[in-house]
Amino acid sequence: MVNSVERILLKHPKDAFIKQSKIDDESKKLNYTSPPNLELACDQYEGFLKLIYSFDPEVHFLPRSDHSSLDSIYTHDPCTMTNEGVILCNMGKKERSTEPDEIDHYFRSIDIPIIGRIEGSGKLEGGDIVWIDERTVAVGEGYRSNSEGIRQFTKLLGDHVDEVISVTLPHWTGPKDCLHLMSNISPIDQQLFLVYSRLLPVPFRKYLLGRNIQLIEVPDEEYYSMGCNVLAMARRKVIMIKGNPITQKRLEDEGVEVNTYNGSEISLKGAGGPTCLTRPFLRTKE
Repeated sequence: MVNSVERILLKHPKDAFIKQSKIDDESKKLNYTSPPNLELACDQYEGFLKLIYSFDPEVHFLPRSDHSSLDSIYTHDPCTMTNEGVILCNMGKKERSTEPDEIDHYFRSIDIPIIGRIEGSGKLEGGDIVWIDERTVAVGEGYRSNSEGIRQFTKLLGDHVDEVISVTLPHWTGPKDCLHLMSNISPIDQQLFLVYSRLLPVPFRKYLLGRNIQLIEVPDEEYYSMGCNVLAMARRKVIMIKGNPITQKRLEDEGVEVNTYNGSEISLKGAGGPTCLTRPFLRTKE
């Protein structure tokens, strides 16, 4: 999750939000803090794209769909990547239930292999999945991903991993809000993670420290402004939302190159930071 991004999947707000009336109709139901402004969202997204393109990946865009919600702008969640191909998720947020099929169709159209999907009572979302290293993966168990989803995920991974760690998530502000494991942890380098420790289970935090992973702490005052949601485009080269100066300085003090964007419309109102807005599907082996 920290090597250089070579291929990445995005969805522009013009194709996710589509029109202001759709935003106004759906935003409350989807638990947005307020309706995004479409024109401003598109302008902000162009600034975000400029940062993505500065790392020179191959950029792919999901097309517009009549069956997806505003949340389809957050391409990270409907699937997860392995070295063998894509695992399609089964969304814990029912309003997003069509998105894995759209991801499935797009990846098949560009010859990316699909190795399986989470089905039935199993729930799994990409934001709950954190690869600690190439053979160790942690999965948040909460309102978006459940034990049956984690069981199916583990079975699909088979002997390609050594350990799948289930990380129990807190109730926090309840099932309507988005609390993924990646709301509380962002890998920055192999041995450097950004965390909000107050929402990490003690055993999992001890596990990370036992792996000699250095933890950079996000302060309380920058958690709600999504200071913990940071996208590594390469080792120690990240994108984060503007307005988190303490976290930004703590990252820079560890030699991290930080690039920021204005996310008031595309991130903060829908609780989806730069990680949520992107689905890297190929990183370099380093």
